Amino acid sequence: MIVTELIEKKRDGGEMTEEELRFLVNGLVGGEVRDYQMSAFMMAVCCRGMTERETAALTLAMMHSGDTVDLSDLPGVKVDKLSTGGVGDTTTLVVAPLVAACGGTVAKMSGRGLAHTGGTLDKLESVPGVSIEQPLERFKQIVRQTGVAVIGQSGNLVPADKLMYALRDVTGTVKSLPLIASSIMSKKLAAGADAIVLDVKTGNGAFAETVEEARALARCMVDIGSRMGRRVVGIITDMNRPLGMAIGNGLEMKEAVEVLRGKVPSSDPLYKVCMVLASRMLMLSGIAKTEREACLMLSSALESGAGYSKLREMLSAMGGDTRFIDEPELLVRTRTLMPLYPDKRGYIGHIDAKQIGIAACLLGAGRLKKEDPVDPAVGILMKKRYGDQVDENDPIAYLYVNDEQRLDEAKELIHKAVEITDEPPAELPLVWDIIE
Repeated sequence: MIVTELIEKKRDGGEMTEEELRFLVNGLVGGEVRDYQMSAFMMAVCCRGMTERETAALTLAMMHSGDTVDLSDLPGVKVDKLSTGGVGDTTTLVVAPLVAACGGTVAKMSGRGLAHTGGTLDKLESVPGVSIEQPLERFKQIVRQTGVAVIGQSGNLVPADKLMYALRDVTGTVKSLPLIASSIMSKKLAAGADAIVLDVKTGNGAFAETVEEARALARCMVDIGSRMGRRVVGIITDMNRPLGMAIGNGLEMKEAVEVLRGKVPSSDPLYKVCMVLASRMLMLSGIAKTEREACLMLSSALESGAGYSKLREMLSAMGGDTRFIDEPELLVRTRTLMPLYPDKRGYIGHIDAKQIGIAACLLGAGRLKKEDPVDPAVGILMKKRYGDQVDENDPIAYLYVNDEQRLDEAKELIHKAVEITDEPPAELPLVWDIIE
């Protein structure tokens, strides 16, 4: 095959074959297809799109560009959960141990945070001693022992995605539905799960800013998974405000512990979204037949403390010092704890989740660039939510600060992100849609 002819075929709107896509992907990994050639092909995909069959074939080629994980020797249906990235999104730390406490098998490879979105690996590493780099056999051993393990992507999984994403980032080809879907699903499928719950965020703090964009992405990923014989469901959840009250790695771990200890009410948005995601994981696993049955099981695991015990067991197996789970205040000790007050009385009528996430990064809680260091203790603890009534004497947030270098910038960003209105705002749904 000739690379330029394949680029021209897609440029002119032609449909690529599975063999042609495999040739391009393997050629990029092997060095026979040049960076500039793959960049040109991906720009053609951006302009011309891909059919469902093409997108699935591209995902398959990327998935098999390196190692794949075989989890067939683990018991039960291996279920995974993915979030497309948000602010205050602590769901994995809650749902993974909860599902395991209900008899599920959760074997998950996760990622780090970048820009305004948080990463599960960074949250895990806020617990001293935790090693997210586990050999595959040790990863499986932890799953056998506890029913749950969440680690970093190991080995040579999907090298094509690393190369392609680096090119997309510098060539204006990031926002392409087939390329986004194949990037996400190739990694999830290579990690070996039988069933996947996709938490697709929508709103000002999400990659998919509109509900329709989120639906299109969810449908595309569900179709890819179905074509490859996996059980997949896409859940569109709101990210027009931070999901949890905590933004920062230690703060979010502490909040997850509070949920699992039953200290967060069932009316709380984080609690509600966790129950939706976890119930679907139990249903895909065949453990519960209905959402109601699943919710009853999950509530029981919360009330008994079984979910909390699973988190503690998993972190201990990964080398973590469990004193920091037993006493989560130890996770968030900082030099300064600073209250932030609103400028006037009224209601919180709008919160720009993205700007709140960036403000947390300025305090050191996340990365604006890949090489930025992360301070696990710092961040933002919101004291008021969207729709809450506020006045000038009541803090809307507390800032956990160790380095004050960019503190003023962070404070200004939060003030701009939180809009105070005279009247209470309209309610926003937490779950916009479920794609099956």
